[in-house]
Amino acid sequence: MSDLAEPIPGVAPATQPRPARGYVLYLLAATLFAVNGTVSKSILLTDIDPARLSQLRVTAAFLILLVVVALTRPETLRIRRSEVWVLLAYGILGVAMTQYCYFVAIELLPVGVALLIEFTAPIMVALWFHFALRHRTPRIVWLGLVIALLGLAMVAQIWQGFTLNALGVAAAFGAAASLALFFLLGDKQVRGPEPRDPVSLTMWGFGAAALFWAVVQPWWSYPWELLSGTGYPLGEDSAAVPLWMLCVWMVVLGTVVPFWLIVVSLQHIRASQASVIGMTEPLLASLVAWIALGEVLAPVQILGAVVVLAGVYLAERYRQ
Repeated sequence: MSDLAEPIPGVAPATQPRPARGYVLYLLAATLFAVNGTVSKSILLTDIDPARLSQLRVTAAFLILLVVVALTRPETLRIRRSEVWVLLAYGILGVAMTQYCYFVAIELLPVGVALLIEFTAPIMVALWFHFALRHRTPRIVWLGLVIALLGLAMVAQIWQGFTLNALGVAAAFGAAASLALFFLLGDKQVRGPEPRDPVSLTMWGFGAAALFWAVVQPWWSYPWELLSGTGYPLGEDSAAVPLWMLCVWMVVLGTVVPFWLIVVSLQHIRASQASVIGMTEPLLASLVAWIALGEVLAPVQILGAVVVLAGVYLAERYRQ
């Protein structure tokens, strides 16, 4: 969700860019991410712990991406000594914590609301550039911040008291802060003196996250027996689906495939254009969760969601 003025290093531009194809691919990626919110929550509604689910997701995604990178760009498997600590921070703070906090948030909040709060990450990036790096911040960015806060107040329906789960909200903001670090550290690696391509960067990010979880909660203690259960991604009245199948969906169609679609789409459109399409993810996630899980948002909350996304777009689009 960065306003790029040039192609991403390491991603070869298409010979003949086709914007329509880029928009379709990015929208498909956003849709898969949105559906994955409901799939992940269906898994969490069983006895799987958010930390263990995060561990499974990042580790499996790392192994898949490792094979892909080894077959397509093996030279990028080498890690320079100068980037070791950045990759560790990127993977632990940017990847592992984003995943974990997001899973905690959707366990306690409607999926769309959790994603909406997480999507305030670009505002945090804009504030970082202003206060930490002393970059000039256009007034319209501050307007975007005010609009986003107003939208969040509508989503929380603060005039009725705080109606959302406090821990869930804290986790969602934690996911937003971690996602902001993901953007900042990723930008440092992709646009530094020795740029790393986004595919291998993501692979090593997942690898560092997998290493972190393997240390914190070793694999030999993993509750594999829980994966033999069933989940209900279309609601409790629907047919049961084996939990391991939902986990495969989460990793492949909810992580690796949408990431690949985004990388391909950015060969046809700029990231500033793609970010507009990406704004549909919380709305799509709310729609899917409403149909599948019965998570109904009040009309004022839906309006608030639109207001939040408008504020986030202003803050990100016009940040310098």
